[in-house]
Amino acid sequence: MNDRLIRALTADGRVRVIGVNVTQSLNEAHRRHQLSAVATAALGRAMSASLLLASNMKQPQARVNVRISGDGGLGLIYADAGFDGTVRGFVTNAQFALPAFANGQQNVSEAVGQTGFFKVMRDVGYGEPYSSTVELIAGDIANDVAWYLASSEQTYSKLILTELIDLDNHETPVTIAAGLLLQIMPKATLRAARVGNRSQEELVNQLEAKSDPQQFLDLLLQNKAIEAVMIEIFADMNLDILPMTKDVKFHCPCSFDRMLAAMKMFGEEDLRSMIAEDQGAEATCHFCSEVYHATTEQLNNLLADLLVEAKV
Repeated sequence: MNDRLIRALTADGRVRVIGVNVTQSLNEAHRRHQLSAVATAALGRAMSASLLLASNMKQPQARVNVRISGDGGLGLIYADAGFDGTVRGFVTNAQFALPAFANGQQNVSEAVGQTGFFKVMRDVGYGEPYSSTVELIAGDIANDVAWYLASSEQTYSKLILTELIDLDNHETPVTIAAGLLLQIMPKATLRAARVGNRSQEELVNQLEAKSDPQQFLDLLLQNKAIEAVMIEIFADMNLDILPMTKDVKFHCPCSFDRMLAAMKMFGEEDLRSMIAEDQGAEATCHFCSEVYHATTEQLNNLLADLLVEAKV
């Protein structure tokens, strides 16, 4: 089953529903970073959250990155996603581990920590990116994202982030990883007075009842596509799938040329040291763990370019 992002409306257009499956993308991230089970779960939730937040942007080149820094053992959890469905990320303490719960779920909240910050940076595709930060309230990422949305957009939001991970399965340790975002649309309170019989309070209560993580996971484990799961959950609320489906994939735009260009920032003294003492250089991308090697000849060429630029 391919990773996909699905957008829909329900409750007479008063509620936005966005679902995303990141199972294959998270398996790729696990393979690249060699993550523990709880680190895999936390990164999967961050990747899902970044994709869900990016889905509401307008420009094709728009991106959202999510940074979660708590007082748990995982350190920084970073995910970056585009409106185009690409996603990547890393965890600074990739090998930090905790026992799973009895039901097999990972203890993400303790691994992240309940004291810290949740930061979102949005690059709309033009101008300067803008960011906002809230304090962590749960550490499970789902409730932290919902709190961020309530704080930044002043609207009711509910988020389900779930996963099932089995590290004994070395080929595909991530059995499932997915997310579901429910949001009451702006001005829905006014619409509710004109359309249907549900008050705002009744609508919130309905969405709370629909936000059952176990039901969401159980339906996904039946090998149902994310849109089929959404349709089943909202069968009594007239779900309307929008023609905005996107394929999702793990993708990092790093390259050898980008690595060389970044090495210019070290300056002349550091480059000469790499040439004389290390006979080359090695760089690893945080986002995808790709390793790049530069030879002494390539570093000499880089140094020559740097010296020419300094004279201009």
